[in-house]
Amino acid sequence: MKDVFQRSAVAAASYALVSTLGAAWAHTAEVEEAPHISEVTITARPDTSRPLLAPALQLSGAALTQKQGSTLGETLDNLPGVANSSFGPNVGRPVIRGLEGDRVRLLQNGGANMDVSGLSFDHAVPIDPLATERIEVLYGPATLLYGSSAVGGVVNVIDNRIARERAFDAQGGVMGKAEVRAGGAANERSTGAMVEAGNDRFALHVDALDRNTANLRVPKQMDCTLNGTTTTQRRVCNSASSTQGAGVGGTLLFDQGYLGLSTSEYRSNYGTVAEPDVTIGMLRRHTVMEGEWRALGQVLQALKFQWGQTNYTHTEYPGAEVGTRFDNAGHALRVEARQQPQSVGHGLQLDGVLGLQRDANRLSAQGAEAFVPSSRTHSAALFTYQALKTSWGQVSAALRSESVVVASLDNADPTRFPSEEKRFNPRSVALGALRNFRQGEAPTGWQLSSHLSWSQRAPKDYELFANGPHAATGTYEQGDRRSAMEKATQFDLGGAWKDGAHSAGVTGFVTHFDNYLSLQPTGEFKDNTGTLVNAAAGSPVYQYEGVRARLVGVESTAKLRMVGGSQALWSPNAAHGVMDLELRADRVRADDLTYNRPLPRIAPTRLGADWVWSHAAWGARVGLLHAGAQQRVPHPGDVTTASYTLLNAAVNYHTHTGATHWMMFAKFDNLTNKLAYSSTSVLTQTMGSHAPPLAGRSVKVGLQASF
Repeated sequence: MKDVFQRSAVAAASYALVSTLGAAWAHTAEVEEAPHISEVTITARPDTSRPLLAPALQLSGAALTQKQGSTLGETLDNLPGVANSSFGPNVGRPVIRGLEGDRVRLLQNGGANMDVSGLSFDHAVPIDPLATERIEVLYGPATLLYGSSAVGGVVNVIDNRIARERAFDAQGGVMGKAEVRAGGAANERSTGAMVEAGNDRFALHVDALDRNTANLRVPKQMDCTLNGTTTTQRRVCNSASSTQGAGVGGTLLFDQGYLGLSTSEYRSNYGTVAEPDVTIGMLRRHTVMEGEWRALGQVLQALKFQWGQTNYTHTEYPGAEVGTRFDNAGHALRVEARQQPQSVGHGLQLDGVLGLQRDANRLSAQGAEAFVPSSRTHSAALFTYQALKTSWGQVSAALRSESVVVASLDNADPTRFPSEEKRFNPRSVALGALRNFRQGEAPTGWQLSSHLSWSQRAPKDYELFANGPHAATGTYEQGDRRSAMEKATQFDLGGAWKDGAHSAGVTGFVTHFDNYLSLQPTGEFKDNTGTLVNAAAGSPVYQYEGVRARLVGVESTAKLRMVGGSQALWSPNAAHGVMDLELRADRVRADDLTYNRPLPRIAPTRLGADWVWSHAAWGARVGLLHAGAQQRVPHPGDVTTASYTLLNAAVNYHTHTGATHWMMFAKFDNLTNKLAYSSTSVLTQTMGSHAPPLAGRSVKVGLQASF
């Protein structure tokens, strides 16, 4: 693969600093012993920092280390309600409850990510899980507080480059983490490191990562044609990648808050899979300033702001030449004022937040495959959330009002991309309620939650102005300048039960769209110039059209203590460790009600079971994932996917050397080398029998040191 970008000076300097600090202070730092295999935390009642009641998932610690993939979508794949919209092993966005793209809001430390990964299936998300401390997933009506592009859900990636709480006393200290891993189906070689130092008044954060992969190994022979020569091997052609990143952050800590600044850089070169001779170079530079002031008086509990600025470049290289280039410059400002809890009588307490958000993006698209024009998008929003806490639970309400301006401008081809400006005013409202059947603060018992929302989403620039061949989908894509706002009504109802080591939860949901913006075939064919031609000489024309749609689904989880402890279902004897059985299941049915056919790329019914064991320094997990057949496709002749069952396992070992905590781990994926295809990947449809299947049998090992 062509090495488009050289490793940055920032990354090199960061690695040097990490190595120096790690050697100098490893013997003085204190660490808290990590759990053997951490659990994914699933809650129906988020903590008080969250803006609204909603089901939430959190992935951190050893669980994040074990599940970490090369993309955000791969890392979160198969969590309840979450799938991966992959474009080969290097590109993967989360799909939440059947919704994808710009209906799922990707945040970094609670702020806008400001990339263009939602523009095309082959655009990667410039966030690497290797530099991540924690990932939070929020879905349900509450997500409207993060913008109209969060109707499907929110994924918040936290890296702690800006410290929000004191980690050291006045005498100061240092802590950090370094990790190496190798193996897997793509022969991954990756390293990552993080160091944090400071005292009770100042905190410094430095992190860096380097990841390299080869072509993905799969359970079938794949053809690869380069320079007129075809070879066959059990690897996906043009799926290798090279990624580097680094970040630096500093924070001033006060008795009543903090003020911090961070800057980061992310570079990636990867193959596009669909085109064997095309590689992509991606560069993202991101700067954030954030602060919070607390205990401001009797009216306000805290005032928080976050400002972010991003410069993003995505360049496609057909061979050695520069092809199509996408540039995006973005700014985002978010201000939140948290109210002091107020007693309103009869044991009721009112709490809430007021806020404003302003985003600005300017996209430039140049090249032969620039299927969208250069554009500008400005949005401003006011939002509020109010919660009334009672003796039996909580009721809540949220409102959001936006003003969005989307403009096509300064284009060299005004016939194809005429200058035009569209204005929208989305309005959203959400209601929530939680009934607590637990006695007081008891950790056992039932909780029931329900949410209802009405939300609107303004069309994106590509949904309005697209007009050109789109290589990622193999279509000629057209926007609709007459598109109205997308309108959705969402309702969910869930219950959560806990009794000591046992727990269970189930949530059902329905989302109805009055105007779901969907790519629909027109029956026409056009060449790269936009001229109507016959089927043999052009690509099928797909146009964005508003249709009525409905998505209905259910998610459930359960955890049962089988061995170890008085509640164990098999044996209370813990002499040989503790063993839990973790179960999960989810299903989504999505329909285009206008044309009476299924929506595309929906995950099938999925069932998962994991045996989780821990004893002393050892931990292990053995799991089965069954995905049903997906035969509900929109059009006759579309590719269906067969059912499959994957067997996976993981093991880790913890030890200490002085004050340094070591974790050695190994992952065993697809142990039976099962041939399986993803129904949520567009490549399954566009490439047919040549589509890349899921990764084959693999072993990945790693070592993590914390001090």
